[in-house]
Amino acid sequence: MSYSVLIVDDEELTLRTMSRGLRQEGFDVLTAGSGEDALKLFQEEKPDLTVLDIVLPGIDGVEVLRQIKQNNPAAIVIMMSAYHLVDRAVEAMKLGAYDYLIKPFHLADALATMHRATEMLALRVRVRDTVESAKGRYDFGRVVTQNPTTTKMLEMARKAAEADHTTILIQGESGTGKGVLAKAIHYGSPRASMPLLELNCAALPDTLMESELFGYEPGAFTDARRRKEGLLERANGGTVFLDEIGNMSASVQAKLLRVLEDGTFMRLGGTRTIKVNVRLVAASNANLKQAVAQGHFREDLYYRLNVVPLYIPPLRERREDILPLALDMLQHFNRELNKKFTGFTPAAADMLQHYSWPGNIRELKNVIERTMILAPEGDIDAAYLPEEIRDHPLEGKGEPMAVEQIPGSGRHFVSLREVEDNYIEQVLTATGNNKAQACRILGIHPTSLLRRMKREKVAE
Repeated sequence: MSYSVLIVDDEELTLRTMSRGLRQEGFDVLTAGSGEDALKLFQEEKPDLTVLDIVLPGIDGVEVLRQIKQNNPAAIVIMMSAYHLVDRAVEAMKLGAYDYLIKPFHLADALATMHRATEMLALRVRVRDTVESAKGRYDFGRVVTQNPTTTKMLEMARKAAEADHTTILIQGESGTGKGVLAKAIHYGSPRASMPLLELNCAALPDTLMESELFGYEPGAFTDARRRKEGLLERANGGTVFLDEIGNMSASVQAKLLRVLEDGTFMRLGGTRTIKVNVRLVAASNANLKQAVAQGHFREDLYYRLNVVPLYIPPLRERREDILPLALDMLQHFNRELNKKFTGFTPAAADMLQHYSWPGNIRELKNVIERTMILAPEGDIDAAYLPEEIRDHPLEGKGEPMAVEQIPGSGRHFVSLREVEDNYIEQVLTATGNNKAQACRILGIHPTSLLRRMKREKVAE
């Protein structure tokens, strides 16, 4: 990758020597002989790096640095100064200069400094690409739902994400996607480019949870041989996601409350107060209000967490989402497993639609992946679904189907036509009544679909 460099110096020899050496190394070089010209070129060309002499006619280098940093705090600026001006170079470092070179210097030393700076630039690009990828993966618009309650909750979450400091409490059963929603909130917020760090409060004992969250000083406990920054420090400027916060001990709750109230805490064994700027998103599969009433959770912490409450309904309460989610997962695993599945047979779709899904979306995803590994490509048939789904009674239907029991078999059956009609209706709903797309999923000719829709309308 070619990087652009702006060299600012009023000495013609320095400009020529550095320009020639940097061009040979593959840099695109711009030059300026004064502070005013440097600021103009910086605004117009936006160079990746700037090498800036402190002594310049007109505006001096330190003032140029100050204005560059005001315009672009992330700008990488390397200062140049004579030995007797080291104090000014130190002043420049405090203003945010990346490094400084003491004149006279060897070109090799300047090139080494430049290459270190480009490594940092490359890291920034990788981090930015990672953030952009995560933004796309966890965008609110990618959430698959047709359920009015869930849609309303997502709109509230989107607005809360834009409110930079607002604390959010997500509640819902295990497997409903609380972690995914927390990521969508972070990447939909002004903090998206900063860290998102997670801690599962149910997975750690009290002492370890406290040290992970707040960090510790050497000697704080037996094995504490060196200082460790806690999760709150490492996430400074970003978001901390505390999953299953209902499992947090009373002592840790008290310390967390202080962080929420004034943004400060102390490491374990420490005496210095540390101030951080983090947004807290908490989640729980337990009813925290009930835990407060039972004395298991601090009431003051509950109200500090519950500024924006978000509830994710279980899958059994949003059955209209089951088939769209299953089809979306099928396309995902087609790409991941290099498969060519096209959809579900009507019987399989009906079983998915009316299973209770105690593990919610997590269970649905596992079932789709396992089935796609074991089943032949094409439409997934009911015979390849797990036994617990095949044997589950059909329940939760909007309109009851006619059920017949075969004497002596102990099993109930519905007519194939009713199963097919129900599946067609679900696919049409999932595709937003896009008949062409529905026909591709169903594997039928558009004429057949129209004939079935017409027959259903006549039956009404």
